[in-house]
Amino acid sequence: MNTGTVKDKKSLPVVDIEAELKAFEEAERARLGLDGKTEQWIEDMANLTFTKKEKAHITILVSGLTMAHDYFVQGALRGIGYHVEMLDCPDVAALQYGKEFGNRGQCNPTYFTVGNLVKFLCTLRDKHGMTSEEVVEKYVFLTAGACGPCRFGMYVTEYRKALRDAGFDGFRVVLFQQTGGLSQATGEESGLEMTPKFFWALVKALVAGDVLNALGYRIRPYEVTAGDTDRALDQCKKIVYGALERRENILLALRRCRPILEAVKVDRMQPKPKVSIIGEFWAMTTEGDGNYQLQRFLESEGAEADIQLVTAWILYMLWEARNDTGERMHLRGTDTAKYSLGQHGPFDIAKKLGGLAAAEKIVRGLFQTFANVTGLHDYHLPDMFEIAKISHEYYNNDLRGGEGHMEVGKLIMNVVHSKAHMTLSVKPFGCMPSAGVSDGVQSAITEKFPGTIFCPVETSGDGRVNFYSRVQMYLFKAKQAAIAELERACQEHGVTVEQVKAFLGKNPRFASSLHKAPHAYAGSGADLVAEIAPLITKTRVERLRERATRFVTSSQETARKSPHMVVSFVRSAVAAAPEVAARVKEDVAAFREMRRAKKSDAQPQRTMDAAAE
Repeated sequence: MNTGTVKDKKSLPVVDIEAELKAFEEAERARLGLDGKTEQWIEDMANLTFTKKEKAHITILVSGLTMAHDYFVQGALRGIGYHVEMLDCPDVAALQYGKEFGNRGQCNPTYFTVGNLVKFLCTLRDKHGMTSEEVVEKYVFLTAGACGPCRFGMYVTEYRKALRDAGFDGFRVVLFQQTGGLSQATGEESGLEMTPKFFWALVKALVAGDVLNALGYRIRPYEVTAGDTDRALDQCKKIVYGALERRENILLALRRCRPILEAVKVDRMQPKPKVSIIGEFWAMTTEGDGNYQLQRFLESEGAEADIQLVTAWILYMLWEARNDTGERMHLRGTDTAKYSLGQHGPFDIAKKLGGLAAAEKIVRGLFQTFANVTGLHDYHLPDMFEIAKISHEYYNNDLRGGEGHMEVGKLIMNVVHSKAHMTLSVKPFGCMPSAGVSDGVQSAITEKFPGTIFCPVETSGDGRVNFYSRVQMYLFKAKQAAIAELERACQEHGVTVEQVKAFLGKNPRFASSLHKAPHAYAGSGADLVAEIAPLITKTRVERLRERATRFVTSSQETARKSPHMVVSFVRSAVAAAPEVAARVKEDVAAFREMRRAKKSDAQPQRTMDAAAE
């Protein structure tokens, strides 16, 4: 090998690439006239709130849920000392305001909710004679916020942009983060104190709204006299609102509602299809033009609307926290994010999981207490872990946005457990998370479960006729399924509709508006047939004998499965023992290390104190 040529070569000069690039950038900026001082734009409407001194003359505006929820939130917050006013349900006029002052390309809920606030403030200014400065000084808007792959995370920015363009520059939009909890308190001088009293008032209002809404949609489709249910609900809402505003016992108020709702006459022997409404949270919850009054439209077409409750969304957020904690607990040593688990002791993870599990029990217990007192019997909140399990095969549980995997899991459960004749997924036009689920993943579900009646629809605010036509097309199939189901239930139990109606006439307890037959079919009428048929066709002795036979059979089945369950549990425990032991050893070592670190940090302070003495 000839190395002479290599030795004769000269080394290349070392060039500072970063310096060269910086010099080139400066020269180009000077050539283009961009070398002057740049002023950065700062959002001066961000993180605005009001102080305790301003609290006396500040009115908090609330909106975004059903009319019952917003009404009760107004009463609850007034009860703890705030001036609160709820906005009207968003209508087409609100949509027009939202499109006029909002950015292009936003989803339907953004335009409706932002436009609804702007419309209210413009009414104060243009019709009631208030100046823009007075409106900004005397009103604030309280709304929810979140993050994730959804425009919901940009709502607060849209509010501020629209308010500025509408002439209300500086109007305060107070953001209530869904996952912030008590940590959102904004300081000792903040006028909006997010204390336990604040959250307790809010939770009572939301759960009470859920209970009355669920009862209304359960009773209204079967009322004998049109309008009786709405009149009864109006009375109940006033009673509950008064209790929240005066901070009286909410359970006594709900108990007073029970006879009012029970007085509504119903006829459940009508083959009405049950339609489960799922999809994007706001679109399936609102009761105005944002979803073309979908719930009332279904009832006018002879269907029973099965709505989703706000309490279920709270349970979903608790599930998210428990699931994410379970996945991140193994990253303790390297997880240094803001919400990391590695910054705390290893045993704090168990404490956090225990706290989340207790919170879920409290929410479920509170809801069931409110429901049972009011007369909402046999209503089961969804099991979030079961939904996650059955949907994970089709949709990853870690993908967030909208309802995430819940939309997939609800459709499967509606079909497998006969919870509804038809599932209707409503989403705003252009909703990224919900559209990806409804138009993509759900097609695989409907193929795997033949006979599924699944109707995905989009709302845009100006397509009412097309929206209704699509729903009616699927609803026709659901009506046929409901009629066939009622006939099948009568045949399987050996009775006729006339016999059941005659029995109900003699036994009004089963015909009460608050009576709920045990779940056996999708339709309420078929459930009632399954409950009443044995009382018509069998004697008391035969029913007792049949009940005893079922008890013995179930006991034998449990006894047969028990040894296998024990063996399976022992095997899994033995298999996991090495990993568990290693994990415990790691936890103990980490805990000791943390204790030693704390002692070493405290040692210099004690030395300095001794030296000072």
